[in-house]
Amino acid sequence: MLVEPIGWVRNAAQENLDFENLISNIEVLPKFSEGLYRIEEFEELIVLFIFDRSSSIQMWLHPHGDPKNPEVGVFASHSPNRPNHIGVTKVRLLGREGNILRVKGLDALDGTPVIDIKPVVQ
Repeated sequence: MLVEPIGWVRNAAQENLDFENLISNIEVLPKFSEGLYRIEEFEELIVLFIFDRSSSIQMWLHPHGDPKNPEVGVFASHSPNRPNHIGVTKVRLLGREGNILRVKGLDALDGTPVIDIKPVVQ
């Protein structure tokens, strides 16, 4: 299976933090920028990305790494330590300028490869 990045996350996040209010740019590669046509008609997007800094798999964990939280299976969490290291987040689209999408709430670190973007259809 071959998965190719369509772009990259650009933000101030170098480590896990409160991503809920984080503003990020998604820099879509020029060869895919035509695919953004009319994307600004949507308020929310689903962003799929690769947890490229994660190399382990953890089937049980405490959410947010906090031992006070009861353990759950990896598929009941947002942990990056998953079998395929794929992340997905629903974000608010704040705007578009050319091949750059400005979004709020993306829980990905700066430089994370983005593999797909889909609109949230109500």
